[in-house]
Amino acid sequence: MSMVDITSKEAVYREAVAEGVIRLRPSTVKRIMEGRVEKGDTLSISRVAAIQAVKKTPDILPLCHNIPITHVDVNYEFIGEDRVKVVVRVKTTAKTGVEMEALTGVSIALLNIWDMVKKYEKDERGQYPDTRIEHIRVLSKIKGK
Repeated sequence: MSMVDITSKEAVYREAVAEGVIRLRPSTVKRIMEGRVEKGDTLSISRVAAIQAVKKTPDILPLCHNIPITHVDVNYEFIGEDRVKVVVRVKTTAKTGVEMEALTGVSIALLNIWDMVKKYEKDERGQYPDTRIEHIRVLSKIKGK
């Protein structure tokens, strides 16, 4: 086991966009939209969590290279009445891509949303019958410009 040797590669512009969805109860999505989540501003805090996760990706995934992140953008879209989509764009100039960083950012943003709203998602037995994270994927990647 070892990291891929990128010593001889040239640093070039790299960009990756990833997305994922969290499915919640409609009443929970409404709380998020109206800013009525007890723990605070769900989307702002999840944005910060995503940015922090992007920067910490090599600490979480042991064979990822530590690369300079030059930009992170986190956006949200409400889909129907029961879903929130997170889209993360990561940019760098480096010898390797930023797909894993974008995927990590999306994953942590979605997990943070779940953490902040879990109180509203539990059923009478303390379970999460309606809550799920779905469709995490890389939408696009760019190497060079």
